[in-house]
Amino acid sequence: MKIELLHFDGCPSWEKTQANIRAVLAERGLSDEIELVNVQSNEAAQALRFVGSPSVRIDGRDIDPETPDSGFNLECRIYWVNGRAVGVPPVELIERAVDAARA
Repeated sequence: MKIELLHFDGCPSWEKTQANIRAVLAERGLSDEIELVNVQSNEAAQALRFVGSPSVRIDGRDIDPETPDSGFNLECRIYWVNGRAVGVPPVELIERAVDAARA
């Protein structure tokens, strides 16, 4: 399973996201590596189809099924949880994506 954590320097949420990914993997007895992808420019964001930091992709697919198909920029990403905007993807999204990749 290929796990990518896309982020940019200065993002306040990517390290918590990395910790959450590691926790989900540990709960499942997995030791897959997390590839950190540091997006450094809007041009790189366009090339990588980066919708904001932090973004998590497993086997090339974003963990959020609601991921927009445009607006690729070097900016913070917002996830919606129970009508609230948060900067870290919900653990449930990570769990579902990991489980789907393993199925």
